[in-house]
Amino acid sequence: MENKLLGYVRVSTREQKEDRQIIALTEYGVPRTAIFSDKISGKDFERRNYKRMLKKLKKGNILVVKSIDRLGRNYEEIIEQWRYITKDIGADIVILDIPILNTNSHKDLIGTLVSDIVLQLLSFVAQNERENIRQRQAEGIAAARLRGVHLGRKKQFYADNYIDIFKRYRCRYITFDEAKQLIGCCECTFYRMLSELRKSKKVP
Repeated sequence: MENKLLGYVRVSTREQKEDRQIIALTEYGVPRTAIFSDKISGKDFERRNYKRMLKKLKKGNILVVKSIDRLGRNYEEIIEQWRYITKDIGADIVILDIPILNTNSHKDLIGTLVSDIVLQLLSFVAQNERENIRQRQAEGIAAARLRGVHLGRKKQFYADNYIDIFKRYRCRYITFDEAKQLIGCCECTFYRMLSELRKSKKVP
């Protein structure tokens, strides 16, 4: 089978732009017409163009993505998609940000072993980071309740209190839905605080 290149990009919200990912893929050699793009949250894998890409992907093809988190939102999903693409379909995967994971560059046993070890390590770290964020948020809520802080519907949201969450969101470590849930605010409030922090250059 030919080593046909296909690409996949995803951004977490419709306000974000996928240009950076598309430029990286086209510079690698992926035809613009072979790049599939989704502009939705990574909350689940019900992504129309991701499914279209999987149907087009054949044995001997190469899937190119900018970063490993484009394959999934947590440890289990990344591993599941990796195995499905490389084992069930028989295609290769190229991760532009982490060349050591590229399955088309080392077909020997040692290379495959290194790739699998690094993949599982990175996926675990990503998942662990998400769980730590949730744990810190829960601990913060519990501490606030012990201090008698009201956490009901009249809660005031101050952007400076959530700089860490917004930074993680902007760096795409967490999705829009996850960041909003961690803060506990509505969509309008979320974007108001994000706008304030960006204007003050406290988040990128």
